[in-house]
Amino acid sequence: MRFRHPDGSTVHLSYCTNVHPAETLDGVLAQLRDHCEPIRRRLGRDRLGIGLWLAKDAAHSLITDPAALRGLRGELERRGLEVVTLNGFPYEGFGAEEVKYRVYKPDWTDPVRLAHTTDLARLLAALLPDDVTEGTISTLPIAWRTPFDESAAAAARTALITLAERLDALEELTGKSIRIALEPEPGCTIETTSDAIGPLTDVAAVAGSRIGICIDTCHLATSFEDPENAVTALVAAGIAVPKAQLSAALHAENPHLPEVRKALAAFAEPRFLHQTRTRTAAGLRGTDDLDEALTGRALPEGAPWRAHFHIPLHSPPVPPLTSTLPVLQDTLTRLVGGPAPRTRHLEVETYTWQALPTALRPRNRTQLADGIAAELTLARDLLTDLGLKELP
Repeated sequence: MRFRHPDGSTVHLSYCTNVHPAETLDGVLAQLRDHCEPIRRRLGRDRLGIGLWLAKDAAHSLITDPAALRGLRGELERRGLEVVTLNGFPYEGFGAEEVKYRVYKPDWTDPVRLAHTTDLARLLAALLPDDVTEGTISTLPIAWRTPFDESAAAAARTALITLAERLDALEELTGKSIRIALEPEPGCTIETTSDAIGPLTDVAAVAGSRIGICIDTCHLATSFEDPENAVTALVAAGIAVPKAQLSAALHAENPHLPEVRKALAAFAEPRFLHQTRTRTAAGLRGTDDLDEALTGRALPEGAPWRAHFHIPLHSPPVPPLTSTLPVLQDTLTRLVGGPAPRTRHLEVETYTWQALPTALRPRNRTQLADGIAAELTLARDLLTDLGLKELP
């Protein structure tokens, strides 16, 4: 979906296909047929943006077979779909029964991550619509926090500088500018937007502005970051925001109450990590997963808790829980509500539909499509309320 900002530039809205896990090219093509095109039709759109997730095997098939790449581009066009951004965070296995810590491997200290992201950049340059010259790829924020030392930090810095050089060469070759967006996430070496400023300033001193951050509004909220402070600090530091992911975290106002803890327990599930945070006088306190917070009594209960669980945007949980949709709205206002957009690529990323408590999960493909279409409708309405005009 495309929108015209009041300054005349185009802002793109998509939804991320990691909600339909597929490891192979055949699986990706099936996603387009079974999910993406039906969602576009529900929205009554001639064109729908998708933030494509290409796992290791799918990317390898495309990078080694030009005919397959041309076939994917043709399939996108036939189904009324377009790709301006990729989700390069998960490498493989995102549809596994247990993902947890595996999603952070390989990290930016591993040459495999550099090679994979280079491939993704080449693929995105070939998949961009003819009238679009800029693409974005979100990726993990360096690494999980442990083990990580100065040697690891140096290796990651070198990899990102090498990547920036490759992106420069790719633009010279194709005329397409691909930018990388590190995605701060609780528990990682870059957990917050403020954590990103030092490493990215250091990289930019050598590599220029190819690499910025992806603001995921669920992660921002989970870490209790204030959107105004976060965006202001990034602007002051000259850190670009190539991409933002529109998502909402799980919020519990009174975690000491038994009924609140019972409601939270329904969201503690075995597939994904749900890092949980609370604010104290001494600063942020947290656990790596929701069940640790609930059963280990690891967090103080005198202030609200937030958990890294992507809640469907249009459908907050029933009381006594809620979502952090207001944080998303505030962040979006600061990113695209001003005289010029600070990012032009927005992506709805609710990958947890099938991890929701059983009563809330879609029971079939039709219900899932209805839910994603409703999320995109809400995001569209937020954008038009900010003065952007939806384009055909």
